[in-house]
Amino acid sequence: MKYTQLGRTGLKVSRLVLGTMNFGPQTDEADSHAIMDAALDAGINFFDTANVYGWGENKGRTESIIGNWFAQGEGRRDKVVLATKVYGNMGADGPAWPNHDKLSAVNIRRAVDASLKRLQTDYIDVYQFHHIDRDTPFDEIWQAVDVLIQQGKILYVGSSNFPGYKIAQANETAARRGGTIGLVSEQCLYNLAERRAEMEVVPAAQEYGLGVIPWSPLHGGLLGGVLKKEVEGKRRASGRAADALADAGTRAQIQAYEDLLDKHGIEPGEAALAWLLTRPGVTGPIVGPRTAEQLASAVRASELELSEELLTGLDEIFPGPGPSPEAFAW
Repeated sequence: MKYTQLGRTGLKVSRLVLGTMNFGPQTDEADSHAIMDAALDAGINFFDTANVYGWGENKGRTESIIGNWFAQGEGRRDKVVLATKVYGNMGADGPAWPNHDKLSAVNIRRAVDASLKRLQTDYIDVYQFHHIDRDTPFDEIWQAVDVLIQQGKILYVGSSNFPGYKIAQANETAARRGGTIGLVSEQCLYNLAERRAEMEVVPAAQEYGLGVIPWSPLHGGLLGGVLKKEVEGKRRASGRAADALADAGTRAQIQAYEDLLDKHGIEPGEAALAWLLTRPGVTGPIVGPRTAEQLASAVRASELELSEELLTGLDEIFPGPGPSPEAFAW
């Protein structure tokens, strides 16, 4: 496994990030623990979760599964760079009780303590804002963060789903306050089929020294060989992938993609992950395996070297927006 610095920090993280969103809803606790053990064995040290994972009545369940795994000892916690998130309503489905969601100082304080309890640890390496909060000023957010860092409860702060201007606003506010390192990572939707992040988010992250952590690297399975699996009767597309394939143009695009990779003898899902690892500013994509085999496939992807011919072919099928601002201006 290869490692890199997380943005402008001295923190070393693996080029693959273990996503845990399936732990609980789709993968039971025993299998989740086995996947985390296998990830460590493969050299993956960067684990990502969120306080709301588990969803519905089971919000927090995923953090609890991870906490039970840490509690087994044998250096598990010390080996992991742990990232979790704050923003969502942790109560029952429906409107949140006032001050029980988003990024107010009071909710950040409450959410950190609750996550630490579920995770059975006394600190979080990277505490991420799951979404922008239009109602809370960054001065308040950074004041809350400063207290938590001083208390030793969190070490670094990242963002998720932030537009470029919010990354700039957050870090300019941090710089003006002084003594606050600001955001060190941005977790965003970014893959071959969805490259809009290249217009503003990735440039902003690079300018301010944030590591880019793409989520949904296979775009809901669309880039994982979905057409081939349909033909072989292994699995039918569902969710985002099925919606996309209903469009004839998209279906033709995915067919061209799978044909190109078949020509090069590479599995589509592995190529999609390997492509992200070639992109400027990318720390590593989040992989969310439901099984040990899916984790093994992701590890193989991290070792792939894509030829210039193949990279050019992928750009022809999935052209990016181009550099900013030329992508939307002269």
